[in-house]
Amino acid sequence: MDLGKRVEKRRVQLGMTQAQLGLIAGLAQNSIHNIESGETKRPRKIDALAQALNCTPEYLLFGIGEIQNDAKNINNNVAPGPSIKATAPLISWVQAGAWSEISEIKAYDAERYMCPVNCSDLTFVLKVQGVSMEPKFHEGDLIFVDPEAECIHGSYVVARLDDDNQATFKQLIIEGGHKFLKAANPNWPEQLIPINGNCTLVGKVIFTGKSL
Repeated sequence: MDLGKRVEKRRVQLGMTQAQLGLIAGLAQNSIHNIESGETKRPRKIDALAQALNCTPEYLLFGIGEIQNDAKNINNNVAPGPSIKATAPLISWVQAGAWSEISEIKAYDAERYMCPVNCSDLTFVLKVQGVSMEPKFHEGDLIFVDPEAECIHGSYVVARLDDDNQATFKQLIIEGGHKFLKAANPNWPEQLIPINGNCTLVGKVIFTGKSL
């Protein structure tokens, strides 16, 4: 059995789709497909892949160490990976801007994604738009936003500007008692947006997954 077959076997044992595995491991769905088909022999994120599959990198690469078929009963020499904590709805950026009025948004109608980190019931998912947050975040990446998580200096946040009808995604900078929204892209024309009563922090980004 080669690496691709071991990845597929563990994924099926854990009841995950290729898309779900990719989201947890930080890989695109087609990357998981290429690994399982044998096209990719040495995945770049082997550690993250092993963690998502509740096994060791050595098992995936070389088949070292046996694992039981029951996903809940894993050999002692295998490190446990993240479990799914909750699901969150994928919404639009316009909806995110009005998320404080959550009762007006039909989140139950939205497509839902599994979140592998602890989050509140108000957590939602957005697809990154544009290039203002490159190279750390790319267009199409999924960000999980928790309105109840504390936003501190350096946090990546989703904010609503009063003069706009939708939300924006930036890094929160707090210096000398002043707050700013900062673009990650050094070539973005508007690097810092002052927060002076014209902005509401909607929530903090608590997890990021690659686009599927």
